[in-house]
Formats: sequence, structure tokens, C-alpha cells
Amino acid sequence: MDSQEPGRKRSAAFVQQLSMALELPFVLIIGVLIGGGAGFLLDRWLHSSPVLLLVGGVLGFGGGMVDILRRLGRSERDEKGGNG
Repeated sequence: MDSQEPGRKRSAAFVQQLSMALELPFVLIIGVLIGGGAGFLLDRWLHSSPVLLLVGGVLGFGGGMVDILRRLGRSERDEKGGNG
């Protein structure tokens, strides 16, 4: 049983990395869609040109990048075994 334990840990780490790799692009896209959507709605309400749409999209992109960096930093800490 002990000989299979390192293989299970490697397999679990691989699955965790794969799930992170598949999740991160969606985090970025969702941020842009939410920011751009809010900007679009504000543009429609204020009868303005698509300035707020672009600003919202850029802010959503920035928020998505911050969230990605936060998640990657947390996964690196978990990999090293640190608590903080």
C-alpha cells in the first residue's frame, strides 16, 4: 500500500493542476463579460457612446487578472505546504 501512495499524490496534484488550468480562462472571460455588461447597461441608461462598455470591459479584465494571480499564488502556497 505504501508504494502506491506517492503515485496517488502525484495523480491528485495532476488533477488539481488540470482543473486550475481549465478554470482560469473562464475566470478571465467572466470578469470581462460582467464588467462589459455593466458598462453596456450604463451606456444604454445614460444614452452615451460605448465608452462605459470599454471602461467596464477593461475593469473586468483587470479584476479577472487579479483573481487569477490570487488563485495561482494560493495554489503555489498549497503546493509548498505553507499556511501564509
